[in-house]
Amino acid sequence: MAKIQYIGTGRRKSSVARVRLVPGTGNITVNKKPLDEYFGMELLKREVRRPLQLVGAEEKFDVIAIVEGGGTTGQSGALRHGISRALVMADPENRPALKAAGFMTRDPRMKERKKYGLKAARRAPQFSKR
Repeated sequence: MAKIQYIGTGRRKSSVARVRLVPGTGNITVNKKPLDEYFGMELLKREVRRPLQLVGAEEKFDVIAIVEGGGTTGQSGALRHGISRALVMADPENRPALKAAGFMTRDPRMKERKKYGLKAARRAPQFSKR
């Protein structure tokens, strides 16, 4: 018998999160570790849980996620995006609430490339009159 699961992919900066929602009790596992163990800061844990709280599905699904690339902030944002997409797959009625909260939109901000003649993206070499 096939298990019911909903899949969503979330991205933020250079992080990618592949998320599976499985009917369960509300456990969140990130890279085979519990959420509390993977993310140290309370703010990041809260950000990951927000889509589930918004639609009232905290106790309905277990979240199993694989996150790659970037830092902790980017990874938590990618995870939030992936969970939101999976929740919409589970129930299309969730979409308006998640979209209004801004969880369905992929954050387009990326690191700006370094340009030639400069030390960084916009940082010019120090100017000296003589």
